[in-house]
Amino acid sequence: MAFVVIAIILCLFAFPHDGLRAALRGVSIWWDVLFPALFPFFVISEIMLGFGIVHFFGTLLDPMMRPVFRIPGIGGFVMAMGFAAGYPVAAKLTSQLWEQKLVNREEGERLVAFTTSSDPIFLIGAVSIGFFHDASLAMILAVAHYGGSLLIGLMMRFHGRKSLPTPQKSKSGGWIWKRAFDAMHTARIQDGRSLGTLLSQSIIHSFNLIFVVGGLVVFFSVVLEVLTSAHVMNMMYVLISSVLQLTGLPSELSQAVMNGLFEVTLGAKAAGNAPDALALSSKVAIGAFILSWGGMSVHAQIVSLLSHTNLRYLPFFVARLIHALLSAAIVLVIWEPMQAFRDAKAAFFPQYEPSSPVLSYLKLMLPVSVSVTLGAFTVIAGLFAAYSLLKLVYEKVGGTR
Repeated sequence: MAFVVIAIILCLFAFPHDGLRAALRGVSIWWDVLFPALFPFFVISEIMLGFGIVHFFGTLLDPMMRPVFRIPGIGGFVMAMGFAAGYPVAAKLTSQLWEQKLVNREEGERLVAFTTSSDPIFLIGAVSIGFFHDASLAMILAVAHYGGSLLIGLMMRFHGRKSLPTPQKSKSGGWIWKRAFDAMHTARIQDGRSLGTLLSQSIIHSFNLIFVVGGLVVFFSVVLEVLTSAHVMNMMYVLISSVLQLTGLPSELSQAVMNGLFEVTLGAKAAGNAPDALALSSKVAIGAFILSWGGMSVHAQIVSLLSHTNLRYLPFFVARLIHALLSAAIVLVIWEPMQAFRDAKAAFFPQYEPSSPVLSYLKLMLPVSVSVTLGAFTVIAGLFAAYSLLKLVYEKVGGTR
């Protein structure tokens, strides 16, 4: 590690202009995209934890989340916030749940592994519209990305099979809604902070976290740029090109993959700006791969957020890699069937208006966000119903579990 750090410092001395340009680009990404998108969610999540709203949803979702994903019901709130706000909100919430002893190590690792995802605003506004210049691709990317997340959640339920689950709260008290409100009230009393104190501490903690996120984005942007200028990455480009050729994808996308391995925004932009002669399905598949992998910048953010817990990085790394491969494969599988939805995009997606970008992003985001939310709820409810039916049948024939 010391040798790597010294090599990066030497590259910075050798290519100061490239490093400065990359740093400015990283700051621009942080200020224009990450700060306005993440900071409000950071503050809101802190306040919701203080008021006990997280515990309310945890009690409601516990009968569904435990059999499907083997995590407490409180993980349903983390999943919703992670899908809505994007990385690294899920890791932040999971670390807070671990501190409050609401999840154990294995449950936290499962939770972070499949709830760390891109947010709909970035997927639609930045990737689909800003980089690929085609709003109709948002549906394909959303199905591949969030569908892959749910598949990872089902796979990760087998992680730590021998570990004991977090004790379930007592089911006494009758109606589940009453138990949910009781859990919220108890959590609020145990927190004990006044509204002013809670708000000020939430803002301070969120500021600290958002500056850590921005620093990591700038750092990896600079490292990637100076190493590329020093031709250190040439071997990696050759390796990535060989892997792409084996999978049937064009080797010209190796630049996008390399950028995406370090920073998701740079990689997605490179995939969208790839030559027009390349098949659009290949470029979108690489874009889905990069979104699901997240880049080393996101990985570093997750590690920094989980550093004070006993959650391990390796399960997260393996889950990100499998998720990236799954998302790219899903894009290639559903590409032809989804063309009918792309042709009907005028009815589903409002036209993008350059003169009103914010309003256009909101209009484009709502259909996909609603579809993803309803789809995820339908899948989870279906799995829970199947589990309940199998459990009933098993008990009828003499089983005990």
